[in-house]
Amino acid sequence: MSQSEINAEWQPAARPLNSKDLKTLVLSSLGGTLEFYDFVIYALYIDTIVKPLFLPHTLSPLTLDLFAWGIFAAGYLVRPVGGIIMAHFGDKVGRKKMFTLSVSMMALPTFIIGILPTYETIGIFAPLLLLVMRMLQGAAIGGEMPGAWVFIAEHVPKQRYGFGVGTLTSGITGGILLGFIVTIIIDLCFSHQNILDYAWRIPFIVGGIFGIISVYLRRFLSETPIFKELAARKAIEKNIPVISVLKNHKTACLIVALLTWSLSTAIMVGILITPGRIVGGMYHFANLDWRIGGCIAALTLTIGCVISGWLEDKLGTTKTVIITWGGLAVMSIYFYSILSPTISLTKLYLTWAIFGLFIGAIAMTPIIGTRTFPPAIRYSGLSFSYNLAYALFSAITPTLTIYLLSPEHLLGQYSYLGAGIYISFVALIAVAVGFYPLAKKGWSNKPNNK
Repeated sequence: MSQSEINAEWQPAARPLNSKDLKTLVLSSLGGTLEFYDFVIYALYIDTIVKPLFLPHTLSPLTLDLFAWGIFAAGYLVRPVGGIIMAHFGDKVGRKKMFTLSVSMMALPTFIIGILPTYETIGIFAPLLLLVMRMLQGAAIGGEMPGAWVFIAEHVPKQRYGFGVGTLTSGITGGILLGFIVTIIIDLCFSHQNILDYAWRIPFIVGGIFGIISVYLRRFLSETPIFKELAARKAIEKNIPVISVLKNHKTACLIVALLTWSLSTAIMVGILITPGRIVGGMYHFANLDWRIGGCIAALTLTIGCVISGWLEDKLGTTKTVIITWGGLAVMSIYFYSILSPTISLTKLYLTWAIFGLFIGAIAMTPIIGTRTFPPAIRYSGLSFSYNLAYALFSAITPTLTIYLLSPEHLLGQYSYLGAGIYISFVALIAVAVGFYPLAKKGWSNKPNNK
């Protein structure tokens, strides 16, 4: 263990939550909302825009699915690269600088997607350019998510740590809600042909512009007290931070990786794939109906993240993961079991809302993950573990989910429960992780706690 690890606590001391903390939370959450909106808006337009406008019409439906979701997954595959590079400098020169850089890197490719020519105009270059823009977005979000969590964890007082990180996660996932709202507005204001002709570009162009605004807003944030302390004591990690992570903090990496598997599956399957691919595609609900349902789930997700953080502060980690992740394990099976083409919209929306609330369990991933690493290598440790796991599991999840939903494959007549079984499985893994001592108490400066 390096001297820098010994010389600093993992979070600020106990004190009241003040106005400066609230400003930091609001500005950080707003930027995270806009950045995550930029990233997920692609997923919401896969079936209605990406397939008809950016891919050859001669491809089979299955091949179209694989290509469209493959471009989406590419954004996840490059996350570790962007995350590791930005985290390295975040541990070396400061959290704030990288926090601002990540949102800058997201705004530009999002805007460019909004002005890209389609396949009809430039042929194969259309999907290739879209792929490049998705990869740039992925590199940006790879630095944004861990950086945001570390930034807030090192600002908020000890007794409000769960609330702070949970609220930030709520703000970030609010980007999904914003994406659903914008696509609903587009559907209501434009005909299908007008959307295909030009209106689909509006969400991307607006997202890019708002991303630039969030770059400006982050100028008003201050560096974290813990990084300032490390700098004042000349305790900045002298070696390459990620090397120290791999050498001394393997258990912490495993904890974050497993929790990230749970988070990525809950978000990708429960929030992004379920509306269009399952409710719309399998059960043939109208676009507007499944978009409203997805919007409701995204709204209750943001509420659930705050509740998870509040429970962490009040009850501790073990009880909270039982309530949140354990509740999601049960609710996911129930939600997918009641889906049918004849279910009433009232019942669908109500059940979907409760399902989304329990997906708020994902806030426990950064709450636990951020505190498992010491300050000097925290950004690198969290970023490496989180992004590598997210890239791996997000790359296989769409294909695995489609496989599980197919009656000809593993689950047979129970294939309609495939998505629910997958979410339930990873939720139970998260519950088990919550019992591990390092997950419950976080890193300490005791030499045997690695």
